[in-house]
Amino acid sequence: MSILDKVNTPADVKNLTISELNELATEVRATVLHKVSNVGGHVGPNLGVTELTIALHKVFNSPVDKFIWDVSHQTYPHKILTGRKAGFTDGHFHDITPYTSQHESEHDFFTVGHTSTSVANALGFAKARDLKGNKENIIAVIGDGSISGGLAMEALNNAGDFDSNLIIIFNDNQMSIAENHGGLYRNLAELRETKGAAANNFFKTFGLDYKYLEEGNDIEALIHLFEEVKDINHPIVLHIHTEKGHGYAPAIENKENFHWRGAFDLETGALKAAPSTKSYISVMLDYLDKKMAEGLPLVAINAAIPGIFGLKQFASKYPERYIDAGIAEQFTITFGGAMAAYGARPIIFHNSTFLQRAYDQLWHDVAINEEPAIIIVKGGVISGSDKTHQGSSAMTWISNIPNLKYLAPTSEEELLSMLDWALAQHEEPVVIQMPEHGVESRLSVLTDYSEPSYQMEKVGEKVAILALGGLYSHGEKIVSELSKSGIEATLVNPLFVNDLDQTFLSALTENHEVIVTIEDGILDGGFGQKVASFLGKYDVKVLNFGAKREFNDSVPASELYERYHLTPELMVADILQLLK
Repeated sequence: MSILDKVNTPADVKNLTISELNELATEVRATVLHKVSNVGGHVGPNLGVTELTIALHKVFNSPVDKFIWDVSHQTYPHKILTGRKAGFTDGHFHDITPYTSQHESEHDFFTVGHTSTSVANALGFAKARDLKGNKENIIAVIGDGSISGGLAMEALNNAGDFDSNLIIIFNDNQMSIAENHGGLYRNLAELRETKGAAANNFFKTFGLDYKYLEEGNDIEALIHLFEEVKDINHPIVLHIHTEKGHGYAPAIENKENFHWRGAFDLETGALKAAPSTKSYISVMLDYLDKKMAEGLPLVAINAAIPGIFGLKQFASKYPERYIDAGIAEQFTITFGGAMAAYGARPIIFHNSTFLQRAYDQLWHDVAINEEPAIIIVKGGVISGSDKTHQGSSAMTWISNIPNLKYLAPTSEEELLSMLDWALAQHEEPVVIQMPEHGVESRLSVLTDYSEPSYQMEKVGEKVAILALGGLYSHGEKIVSELSKSGIEATLVNPLFVNDLDQTFLSALTENHEVIVTIEDGILDGGFGQKVASFLGKYDVKVLNFGAKREFNDSVPASELYERYHLTPELMVADILQLLK
């Protein structure tokens, strides 16, 4: 029987010797690798904290003592030790969530998939503990670049004024998702080089006590450190130097690509599914090369996720024109908007699920000041991701910000046309929703996007289909299916997410009974509802297709499409029923 077979609760960890704990680390690491190599997931972060997690459960008493994880992409070892190891076995990979969940285990306290929250959450727990007269340890675990996020800074600042038990573990693996960026990391490097003895100390600046541990993958050293600070009566930072990807050579050699990785061959680390040769990312990179050659004062900006956009390739060619701000979405928007206001041409790249962190900056800084920044949004789709990484709300909340143009191309040609126009104009910020359903080729007629101008792709009658952005191909399929029922429907490419072509819509009501909208996002407050609101004064029926306003937790996209009637067959059935 293996050591892991004997461990079903954290209490079982406490009975193990150091030798057994080291064997347990090897088995936990193998268990993590079995799962992520089969279905994908966070690799390096989990492997790097295996020993740290075991030591935490050896010394502290979870769930009485509270472990509060940042992002929670480093919690697979924690899940394995807290009764969820079955979720790492064949046939059960999706029985547990990829992040912490208080609904899944008494050892978890938050559903968290975004960054820099742990210290604020832990400080809130610690204050509540003291108000209730309890005595348990409150422990935040933060790393992978999260320390540079604004919320983490705010929390550390407030922790400096706290006067009770709070243990902050800074897991320093010298990486964010990609490499670290920012002046903070020079001080962290100095602290590592001096084994925590440098006169300059970022953490002490906040008034926090501080200890450094170089051997962050040494269980015995970790246990000694944790025993030393257990039940401490004031806030302390434990700066622990770990190795991201520890114990698995491919993850150590290529830390960025193994931060999160799709299913891969365990022996070689190679992805099981070959990436597509052409994508909108490659289209975008070729376009950036062209504009750089033209001498445009162009700058590419992103917040710690260059791999999602292929921006490492751009950075290698034009290092002075690439800015990775670290995990600081808010900064990228205000900073990039100011650059645009003063004559540069920044293109700011964001994943939709992270861009929401910069809502105020989009509204208050970029939109109010009408700064002509260009923001590329990826991942704004109905998807099967977990509830903390839903992109389907992007079109709803972005499209309701004033003074902002929001465009949804359906093809390579339209994307390039929109970029040309956006870079040439200086009147307003422009958000472009990157299509997500494969590269399509469709001639772009429009070259000026200053006013909404819907494109009539097929003239018909009775039914008009307005298919927005990446789901335009759905519109084509519906038109084809309706023709089988003797209905030659009109097909429209709206192109504009937040601005209505009112003249065009009014004309549609003259010879159509039903106007259908399709969007790759939440209906409430979205494109379809805007169309329906405008058409309320006309004698026409409006049918909106999109997602419900709800959190979905790893529900397959195919199942969501069925639920929302977004398959061509279900949409056609609904249209025919409405016509009756």
